[in-house]
Amino acid sequence: MAFRSLATPARKTLRIGLIPADGIGREVIPAARRALEALGSDLPKLEFHNLLAGFDLFTRTGTALPRETVEVLKNGCDAALFGAVSSPSRKVAGYSSPIVALRKELDLYANIRPVASVAPDPKGKPAVDLIVVRENTECLYVKQETLTQTESGKEARATRLITEYASRRIGKMAFELALARPRKQVTIIHKSNVLSVTDGLFRETVRAVPQLPEVAGRFDSVGIAEQIVDSAVYRLFREPEIYDVMVAPNLYGDILSDAAAALVGSLGLVPSVNAGDSFVMGEPVHGSAPDIEGKGIANPLAAIRSAALMLRHLRYEDAADRVDTAVNDVIREGHTLTRDLGGKSSTDEVVEAVLRRL
Repeated sequence: MAFRSLATPARKTLRIGLIPADGIGREVIPAARRALEALGSDLPKLEFHNLLAGFDLFTRTGTALPRETVEVLKNGCDAALFGAVSSPSRKVAGYSSPIVALRKELDLYANIRPVASVAPDPKGKPAVDLIVVRENTECLYVKQETLTQTESGKEARATRLITEYASRRIGKMAFELALARPRKQVTIIHKSNVLSVTDGLFRETVRAVPQLPEVAGRFDSVGIAEQIVDSAVYRLFREPEIYDVMVAPNLYGDILSDAAAALVGSLGLVPSVNAGDSFVMGEPVHGSAPDIEGKGIANPLAAIRSAALMLRHLRYEDAADRVDTAVNDVIREGHTLTRDLGGKSSTDEVVEAVLRRL
């Protein structure tokens, strides 16, 4: 997988912020660090910065994202790894998700989530090899909600924001990713048959990307398709092989990538990066999993793969290839897997299996 480069590998020190945050994030981010350290001379000298964020931090201090964390990332780091956050499903006064805030603070406008089969499915299901490119800054995630009391009861409203600017740049990211893949196909996910103004703007803006003067025929070899989001979910489970690069507004992309994870066995396998034009932050797709926190059975592979994606975005391709190959070998062999994949191994045992192959 190719990304737009944020850096060249010529640096002497690679400075990485580590934000475990909540739940099993505190177990899988140290695992990702160990994988990075095992790469040795394939990387510059590594410098890690341990940083705070999360709901647990909020309950103790009243702050979910300390200003110090943001400043260190902006001024002292080349990239970062984020674990997981335990944002509650109910409203908590004064709290907002630190990962959403970090995406905005660092202008990480693209959430890139590759989902790929490693071994053939024993039931003969088609192989999966796709990328969900999720716009990361807008849609309903702007979190502009109101709750009012009316004569007939409470009334809740949420603002959904879609702009031409954000849609254009996420479209460019999707086309760049597709250009580097064998199939070279972008599928635009929308619901413009109902939301003709907001989703209509997203659809029209992304479709127009290849005609932009600044790309000047660059994407002529990339095919364009589109799919209504509910139909896209159905077809994702029925015929995932039809998809290559799927580009979607924030909410749809979030749902689609989690659904796609079911096709390859577990959320514990699916990595992502939050990417902008000047920074990248790896983040496993899974949540904080409080039911298994502290039991030593969390799957570390998504976090390790997210570290590899981060490296790939920074143009350390050889190092990223080594990590991906090691992880894929562990999965294919099937002897050392956590419980979500039908195994009995601990987090540490899986990490050690990956490190042996590095």
